[in-house]
Amino acid sequence: MALHFQSLNELEVLCNHLYIGTDLSQRIQAEKVLLELIDSPDCLSKCQLLLEQGTSSYSQLLAATCLSKLVSRVMPLPIEQRIDIRNYILNYIASQPKLAPFVIQALVQVIAKITKLGWFEVQKDEFVFRDIIADVKKFLQGTVDHYIIGVIILSELTQEMNLVDYSRPSAKHRKIATSFRDTSLKDILVLACSLLKEVLAKPLNLQDQVEQNLIMQVLKLVLNCLNFDFIGSSADESADDLCTVQIPTTWRTIFLESETLDLFFNLYHALPPLLSQLALSCLVQFASARRSLFSSPERARYLGDLVKGVKRILENPQGLAEPGNYHEFCRFLARLKTNYQLGELIMVKEYPEVIRLIANFTITSLQHWEFAPNSVHYLLTLWQRMVASVPFVKSTEPHLLDTYAPEITKAYITSRLESVAIIIRDGLEDPLDDSATVFQQLEQLCTVSRCEYEKTCALLIQLFDQNAQNYQKLIQSSTRRPIDISVQEGRLAWLVYLVGTVIGGRLTYTSTDEHDAMDGELSCRVFQLISLLDSQLPQYSNEKIELAILWFLDQFRKTYVGDQLQRTSKVYSRMSEVLGITDDNHVLETFMTKIVTNLKYWGRCESVIVRTLQFLNDLSVGYILLKKLVKIEAVKFMLQNHTSEHFPFLGVNEDYNLSDLRCRTTFYTALTRLLMVDLGEDEDEFENFMLPLTVSFETVAQIFNNDFKQEETKRMLIGLARDLRGIAFALNTKTSYTMLFDWIYSAYLPILQKAIERWYQEPECTTPILKLMAELMQNRSQRLNFDVSSPNGILLFREASKMICTYGNQILSLGSLSKDQIYPMKLKGISICYSALKSALCGNYVSFGVFKLYGDNHFDNVLQAFVKMLLSVSHSDLLQYRKLSQSYYPLLECLTQDHMSFITNLEPRVLMYFLTSISEGLTALDTIVSSSCCTSLDYIMTYLFKHIAKEGKKPLRHQEVSQDGQRLLHFMQQNPDVLQQMMSALLNVIIFEDCRNQWSVSRPLLGLILLNEEYFSELRESLINSQPIGKHEVLAQCFRNLMEGVEQNLLIKNRDRFTQNLSVFRRDVVEALRSDGSIESGILDMMS
Repeated sequence: MALHFQSLNELEVLCNHLYIGTDLSQRIQAEKVLLELIDSPDCLSKCQLLLEQGTSSYSQLLAATCLSKLVSRVMPLPIEQRIDIRNYILNYIASQPKLAPFVIQALVQVIAKITKLGWFEVQKDEFVFRDIIADVKKFLQGTVDHYIIGVIILSELTQEMNLVDYSRPSAKHRKIATSFRDTSLKDILVLACSLLKEVLAKPLNLQDQVEQNLIMQVLKLVLNCLNFDFIGSSADESADDLCTVQIPTTWRTIFLESETLDLFFNLYHALPPLLSQLALSCLVQFASARRSLFSSPERARYLGDLVKGVKRILENPQGLAEPGNYHEFCRFLARLKTNYQLGELIMVKEYPEVIRLIANFTITSLQHWEFAPNSVHYLLTLWQRMVASVPFVKSTEPHLLDTYAPEITKAYITSRLESVAIIIRDGLEDPLDDSATVFQQLEQLCTVSRCEYEKTCALLIQLFDQNAQNYQKLIQSSTRRPIDISVQEGRLAWLVYLVGTVIGGRLTYTSTDEHDAMDGELSCRVFQLISLLDSQLPQYSNEKIELAILWFLDQFRKTYVGDQLQRTSKVYSRMSEVLGITDDNHVLETFMTKIVTNLKYWGRCESVIVRTLQFLNDLSVGYILLKKLVKIEAVKFMLQNHTSEHFPFLGVNEDYNLSDLRCRTTFYTALTRLLMVDLGEDEDEFENFMLPLTVSFETVAQIFNNDFKQEETKRMLIGLARDLRGIAFALNTKTSYTMLFDWIYSAYLPILQKAIERWYQEPECTTPILKLMAELMQNRSQRLNFDVSSPNGILLFREASKMICTYGNQILSLGSLSKDQIYPMKLKGISICYSALKSALCGNYVSFGVFKLYGDNHFDNVLQAFVKMLLSVSHSDLLQYRKLSQSYYPLLECLTQDHMSFITNLEPRVLMYFLTSISEGLTALDTIVSSSCCTSLDYIMTYLFKHIAKEGKKPLRHQEVSQDGQRLLHFMQQNPDVLQQMMSALLNVIIFEDCRNQWSVSRPLLGLILLNEEYFSELRESLINSQPIGKHEVLAQCFRNLMEGVEQNLLIKNRDRFTQNLSVFRRDVVEALRSDGSIESGILDMMS
């Protein structure tokens, strides 16, 4: 496609459209045209033109972006060209140090990419891209602007080396990163620290922006060095505060010098807030250095220096008024306890004073709840871990936590209660609305609150009584103000959450009978509050208190209701006096009454309904609890009256969103578990239970063809599909499942088929129906193993086949869809169809040979529908959408295992699509996908190998089978590169990747080697010849050992021998390649 521009001016106009244009169509057009620039032969000359003659920074930015894409290509530019580009950019920024910061950043990024990707490339026996640090030192000898650019280059290079590019082999990244760590990273850190010492040695001019920029860049460089992934753990960043920094042993000297820590503490105190925050971030990493870096005395001394630094910061807390500093300091404190034991902290000389300062700091932080609320998590982490460690401390020195932990708990409780009035008065955002954060904080507090529990309990009782009395007076008063009621309800919500929290803490802390009795005192008050609130329904209600009550009930269930608890628990002694609740049977009655009440009166409130149903679901999981629950009147009522009349959330109302109906699945799963306890073979009881659904289905059947009530019909069907899926999920016995099948098969499945046909364009309707069908196809606990005289298995499959074919044909008529629509409108439904088909093929309840024998085309139709849907999906989408890949690849595994005749009869283009999808899935990060691909490939290889082995020996009666095998063999001979590519990919995984499913990989690899011995020899020679001559014999021996004792067959015994050999082979080859640390890039790309 020809480029649409000739001159520099036109290029610059397009750059402005792309980066600062406000017209969307112009921007899209500019992006399209400029993408062509990257692929054009004169891309480099155009970039040079933009850099040298461009009048705007955006022209230079475009040039840098194009160069970055050019040097990152999988097929790299010639080495001379990359050296020229790197040298050109270095000279360019050296001659123009005043460029816009974002341009410098983009150009430096190009240098970093070139350096990383060419790290192992050799020219004239030299690593040509490793002299970057020498180049940077020239910048450090220039002006301040040059100095800053030099630091930015090192910083960007360190970051780039640490960045994983998932489009390239991860092993190649690790080897480059490891080599960079071992050869350069320590020198960079030492250089950065020396630069910071020089800065501190001179009087700081904090008004000078250039000096501030320099210090900021050097601190970022240090932080990048300390954030480096030293051992390739690729830790999840969300688990930030559990991690230890795996500092290399060669860095010990830097960490053992007390001047190092002093330098960063001094920088924190000397620098303005934006920069002091970076100094604190560096200290967080210093505090996280792995314990094994030090001997015990060294560790104690290092910890002592850290604690002195904490004391100094807390004694001069002015800088902590800045949110950034405050947040980093909270992280710093949390890391102290993550990385050091309480016993070690206690032995530090300054511990008593520091723990007092930290406690005061925490209390102040909790009292100022509106300031940096996200940082409180770190402080609570510190105290939670400290208190949890108390039972394991052997030191005679006092830990003082029994003094300070109750104060922390008190500060949290009182501050949350005091916040309510301010939040309501000023209309601020209520923390209770962010349930995830509240739950996280409460789970941390539960451990802290059990330390000196008597004090916490007394405080909660006093506050609860006081607030409950005030609330009662308010609701009985005729002159009450709504704002006063809201404040009291907010406080009560917090108190109920807190009571649930401290009761849940019993599981995390050593408990006594006295503590259980205190839990009983607190629980009495919440149960009394429940009675008071429920007596006011539906006139008065408060969602926040209801959600808090559900949290309390769940914590009480986990702690005091269950099979493992002794019936004599002291928690019930006080509750029996006040409420008549003597054991967990009475508590279960209270639970169920509350659940029924919520389902009756809170039908319009999705959050309360969802949490109530989740609580009911949790109760219905244990068999012993189920036996107790079915005796309760409230449960009997639910089993007999699950209609919208009693439970409004089951109704069909236009005010409800269609997503609100999702919770119905949970409701019916729990309800059916309760039904199953005493159901046995009582079909009448099952019919009675299904009566409300029968009535609904009959209504739908009557109005289905009435155009006036289409929306209502659709809503009813969505609700019914969700209900039935919940029921089907819980029916895990053959007898009960058969009852459901008899109920639904002839009467109601045709209605669902019509719905799919009519509303195929509406995923909110089709998804629940398809999920129901997928659930019905699941042979869980052998529930679909019908009697030998029953055709039910085949009948069920025929219905599934009709539905999948109908949906598949209709969905393909939608044509092409936009990126944001393709998954909800099409791929989600396809993935559910594949799951249903996979369940049917692997369920062992249908004999598929029967279909062909009796001329029934349902099996052939569904396979053709599967192929049509598959061909409408791109390979990238197959792997990009996790649910789709996790349904497609296991289905393919089933097909290759039992239905190879179908595979071999596919058109060549379809077979190529199948094999390409397997080839791409072999290297997928998802082990479910990669393992399924290995298994599918193994079945194909076994089929092919057996065909070749028996070729020429078969009598005429096996001619048909022979033709199937011949077709597949002919295809493979026409396309030899397919299997060769797969062999390369598997060997690449074994030798260079972190192979997490080695057994799965070994199974198809043997077949590939036996069928492609010549290509295997080429790969072996390629690997050996790419190594230094000294390693040739070692690697050749590794390959000889791999095939030692392996015969020319695919029998189980032979496969097992190969798998064992492969394990040894992988270990030996990796050791051989690692031995001198110099692996050239050619080896790593050998199999790409």
